[in-house]
Amino acid sequence: MLKSLKFSMRKSLSFSIIVVLLLASCTAADLNRILEAAGGQGPLTQPEVSSGLKEALVQGISKGADKASVTDGFFKNELIKILLPEDARRVEATLRQIGLGSEVDRALLAINRGAEKAAIEAKPIFISAIRQLTIQDAFAILRGEPDAATAFLRRTTETQLIELFQPRIQESLNEVGATKYYTDIATTYNAIPLTNRKIDPDLNSYVTNRAIDGLFKLIAEEELNIRKDPLARTTVLMRRVFGEQD
Repeated sequence: MLKSLKFSMRKSLSFSIIVVLLLASCTAADLNRILEAAGGQGPLTQPEVSSGLKEALVQGISKGADKASVTDGFFKNELIKILLPEDARRVEATLRQIGLGSEVDRALLAINRGAEKAAIEAKPIFISAIRQLTIQDAFAILRGEPDAATAFLRRTTETQLIELFQPRIQESLNEVGATKYYTDIATTYNAIPLTNRKIDPDLNSYVTNRAIDGLFKLIAEEELNIRKDPLARTTVLMRRVFGEQD
């Protein structure tokens, strides 16, 4: 009986070693499929795909908003840095020539500070929009371009996001002084005689659009990361949904 017990233990140990070696040689996608099979999970359903995509988008906006809302999150990130409005950029050289260079720099920094301050408040607005997405086109999004989910979110929610986000941007611009700095520049320049081009002093809609555009770019980056890197998939459902595409 003792010999039988020892044989059984050696057999169990050998089997365990073989399993470990096999798992070690698997790719992340292979391992994901093995674990799913072991768990008896069937093919993905459309609601699961929809939920997995929503989780990925929530993760994307959460990371994106956190990244954008720190000091210099906009200002020192060339991907999303907000430049002066186009009418001011056209006459920037003139502004600097008439001694407004430091005011231009101060306004540019304040504009980005306003976007950074408002970015964290965008998170619940975006997440609320994400939660309302339907399962329609879920599989097409999953199998689409690397930014398909982000593009779908933008296409279906941007108007709502702008409307909800605009008051937060205005508060932030006022708080960091961007509204005053930029209005002073516009007023000074517009008072110059024989000036053909005028600067629109209204910053709100411009910064709102640029800030939302920047956040969507960060979401798209995270979506691409989730699609390409299994380690970026932080939930079981995300691993299942995006693992199907590996």
